[in-house]
Amino acid sequence: GAAVVPYLTEVIHILQTTLLDHYAEVRRESCRCTVACAQAMPEHFHMQSESLIKPLMQTISHQHYRVRVDVIQATGAVIQFGNGKSVDDVLSHLAQRLFDEIPKVRHSVTAVIGEWLLHLRDRYSYFHKLIPLLLGSFTDEIPENITYFVSRKLASTYWEKIGLQWEKENEEDLKDKMDFSVPPSHYPKGVVRPGLGCRELVSRNLSKILPGLCHDITDWVESTRIKASQLLYTLLLHAEDHITQHMELLLRTLYQACLDEEREVVKNCVKAAELIGTFVNPKVSMKLITSAFGKTPKPSCIMVLTAVIRGSPKEILQPHLADLGNTLSQAGVCQRSEEVFYMEQLLYCVQALIEVCQEDCKEVSLQLMKILVTIMAIPTSQHLKEKVEETMSSLAEVQQLDSFLCLYKQHISQLMEWVSVSCDCWTCYSPEILQFDVIATHSGPVIGEALSNLILILKTCLQPNKDPQMRLKLFTVLSQLLQKASKTVNSQGLFPSYLETVIKDILAPNLQWHAGRTAAAIRTTAVSCLWALIHCEMLSPEEIFQVKDGLMPQIIAAMDEDSKIARLMACRIVGVILKVCGRQFDEDTFKNAYTEVLKRLDDASCDVRLAAAHTLTNWFKCIKESDVKSAMENHIEFLYQELLIHLDDPDQNTQDAVLEVLKEGSVLYPELLVREIEGVVNKHRTPVYCNQLLHHIQSARESA
Repeated sequence: GAAVVPYLTEVIHILQTTLLDHYAEVRRESCRCTVACAQAMPEHFHMQSESLIKPLMQTISHQHYRVRVDVIQATGAVIQFGNGKSVDDVLSHLAQRLFDEIPKVRHSVTAVIGEWLLHLRDRYSYFHKLIPLLLGSFTDEIPENITYFVSRKLASTYWEKIGLQWEKENEEDLKDKMDFSVPPSHYPKGVVRPGLGCRELVSRNLSKILPGLCHDITDWVESTRIKASQLLYTLLLHAEDHITQHMELLLRTLYQACLDEEREVVKNCVKAAELIGTFVNPKVSMKLITSAFGKTPKPSCIMVLTAVIRGSPKEILQPHLADLGNTLSQAGVCQRSEEVFYMEQLLYCVQALIEVCQEDCKEVSLQLMKILVTIMAIPTSQHLKEKVEETMSSLAEVQQLDSFLCLYKQHISQLMEWVSVSCDCWTCYSPEILQFDVIATHSGPVIGEALSNLILILKTCLQPNKDPQMRLKLFTVLSQLLQKASKTVNSQGLFPSYLETVIKDILAPNLQWHAGRTAAAIRTTAVSCLWALIHCEMLSPEEIFQVKDGLMPQIIAAMDEDSKIARLMACRIVGVILKVCGRQFDEDTFKNAYTEVLKRLDDASCDVRLAAAHTLTNWFKCIKESDVKSAMENHIEFLYQELLIHLDDPDQNTQDAVLEVLKEGSVLYPELLVREIEGVVNKHRTPVYCNQLLHHIQSARESA
């Protein structure tokens, strides 16, 4: 005991040496001796205690975990009974042991820090340094069945005692809070609120803890970042509304940490951001977060905003809903990037607003629809389409609407006006084209209620002097709509009243020939659109008759396009025009029509050859009932000659179709056709067709 005091210097010298002995058991025994020495003569030990700090810290990382445990316990005693100034010398070493892979080592550190916070004479001076170490053990990841080593249970027990002790020591300062404090109405679910003393300890020391912690969250060592992010959540849970005064530093840190490659760091930071929503007035938090959008918003800014929204109570968030909707729907925010990660975070933000605010979202329904349409319009985010539709359905549900189509019905005029504001200046790179595509094709039958806006946009943007690539994109949209006209543009039966504008002001100008592949593609889509109008019988015979003079030359020219689709559609359109109003054609029109159609019988595509044959059948029917029959005799004779050649087509379907054409044409000048057949019958590879034709003519004569 105290009798050893005269020899304290010698004892310290011995321990300084034996603490660094090569044999592990000697080091362990030296640690136990150090503890005994500190407890035996505390009044004198503090004068020599600093001499033991260096050898202890040299041994604290020993390869044997039992040595490390004994060194930590000895360090606790040396500081407890010795000179408190040495705390700064050992803290960094103890902090490193919190990352030790052996649970018992971490358990020892927790016990030592807890004892210091309870009993160290100068503990008030070191609260801001010791509290992070103890609270860091709250998230110690050890299986719960290893009860002896679970540092988090030990840390919780110590922390509760420390808080109660601090309450008693500062009872006068806390009297008002103890008597009149009202618990928050909104608190994280499943979380026990820390005691008043614990909360006050953190709040009063947060300004000293936070800068270093924020630095550690961006450290290059992964384990440090994870531990720091876990501690941040614990600190904010204790600080509650005292977070407000540290918001700028916190947000800067969270913006950076939420882009971390380590998912655990991001997860912890998102949880911490939710606490901002829980405890900080939205007037402050929303203003600071949305001000960051004025610069170049990062995905992490959206991520933090989403977390704050999820953590906020509905009634407190409601007054700020309109500002949030307006900010997020700004072009500088929702159209800032085509990066998939950015779009995902934007979608999650909208989902959070809907989940938290529920029926209050009706007030910002249009703004949220603009955001969702923009996300769906980004080419790189097509895999998000299903999630966007689910989000639209959720938005419709909270407004008691049947489906997202009802949302389109509610906002279709405003959405069309939104995208059409700058339509006169669109290029192929304008995001509004993609948004227009989504609104027009995704709204289904609802687009039939906004035809005036739709046709105005198409008429403005599909003029020949506009960007060719842009026109091609818009023609593709129009083609998709016309293919299902009854379920889209004509769902209300109003589209026929716009047909004249569509044909004369949109389709006809784009059928004019211009050089280049893009121009050819535009002509192809324009022909496809015209065929869609005719095929779905939206163009009545009277309307076809009215537009035939203007369209016929361009359609006949389209039969010579490089595109198979253009040639095929052109043949079909000419066939329909002949069928509907060919009897009114003059000699020149008949001549021009059959000349170009006949060329298509030499087409490389079987489909085009078949379409040409069917068109020639209609041509013969028109001639039969026309006044120009006699004037066309020479042309008909030439046509007989050419068709007989095409009876040798390699495709049997085409042969059959040509045979039907000749049968139809044989009514006009049968003797002439018989003479032509007899002249070539022996030259054919398949004379059977010629014989069938002769038999058909003979039967027709007998019937007559």
